[in-house]
Amino acid sequence: MIEPRGRRPTRQITVGDVKVGGGAPVSVQSMTTTKTADVNGTLAQIYVLAGAGADIVRVTCNDAEAAVALAQILPRSPVPIVADIHYQHRLALAALDAGVHCLRLNPGNIRNPVHVRAVAQEAKARGVPIRIGVNAGSLDKDIEDRLGITPEALVASAQRELGYFAEVGFEDVKISVKASSVPLMIEAYRQLAEVTDHPLHLGVTEAGPPPAGLIKATAGIATLLAEGIGDTIRYSLTADPVEEAKAGRQLLEALGLRERRSVDLIACPSCGRAEVDVIRVAQEAQEALAERNLPIQVAIMGCVVNGPGEARGADLGIAAGRGKGHLFVRGQVVRVVPEADMVTALVEEAERLVAEGAEARLAAADAGAAEEAERTRLALLADQGDDPNAVGQRVELIQKELRP
Repeated sequence: MIEPRGRRPTRQITVGDVKVGGGAPVSVQSMTTTKTADVNGTLAQIYVLAGAGADIVRVTCNDAEAAVALAQILPRSPVPIVADIHYQHRLALAALDAGVHCLRLNPGNIRNPVHVRAVAQEAKARGVPIRIGVNAGSLDKDIEDRLGITPEALVASAQRELGYFAEVGFEDVKISVKASSVPLMIEAYRQLAEVTDHPLHLGVTEAGPPPAGLIKATAGIATLLAEGIGDTIRYSLTADPVEEAKAGRQLLEALGLRERRSVDLIACPSCGRAEVDVIRVAQEAQEALAERNLPIQVAIMGCVVNGPGEARGADLGIAAGRGKGHLFVRGQVVRVVPEADMVTALVEEAERLVAEGAEARLAAADAGAAEEAERTRLALLADQGDDPNAVGQRVELIQKELRP
């Protein structure tokens, strides 16, 4: 794994058994959508989220029944649980009694300093961290009146809450300053990172449904992570929360901030030389590989002329040519299969590659596979020429048009 460069140094807190900040790997969070009082339903969703890549799961604690259910959920959860608290500070105290691993408090709706300090004091006594969850849509009225809905207002809200915590000596804190506006969210986190060393939880709140929600969330979260800001993340999507966990994990893998545990599928955009419907084959391969959690890069290439060479950095790939699929490992063709069997052969080879290693699969290459691929490549070159997209002709035409 490539080590992240220039990550912002922070204090470290512990949520259950997950380290947050202080150089720990960036963690992925999501939130259940079940009624917390439905213990079995909530636990089932927590297990699915954990399997999809969530390191920490947030569960709403919005009434007495939810608090009681937390006491039954926590001993059976595979990951640490954060209790989401709004308005009623007594529910935060009840969640602590249930044994929750972390609290999330929104300064915009638990405004009484006495109540905030009471929760912080009890959390301190139990060694339970708190996330200060500032939201642009629920700022303190006096802060909003004074500063508007601005990065400065979000930071001021977080600092006010930190002040209440400091009065009782509580410092086991992580902070988020979320907004549905990506530029607002980015600038708020940048400013917050300048004035505190507490770990930061990143997210674009109310990002909406995919694909637009995915784009918005990625734009905000990835920008900050690339700047070294952020210790834990959540995609807030209007979708099955499993999609949040998957997206978070995939983003961290793509940025080199977590070791790869799922398939990274790359594919050529297709061109005049393509011998197969690349989009269809790529979609079929992605569906077939999605649930296998194979930590490799797989390439789908439209032609054998350029495919194996262009994708030689991939662990495994397949390229089409003359009705056949040319399967390659690290750029070397190892098998040739009928075009109809391309995806099946790719999945089989992916599982063998992970189980046996690249050297073993290269040693097990079918005799004559590389030679057959080369014959096909040369035949296609003879038929299509070096310029199947007629780029040369277009360039010549442009040059003629531009001549004085």
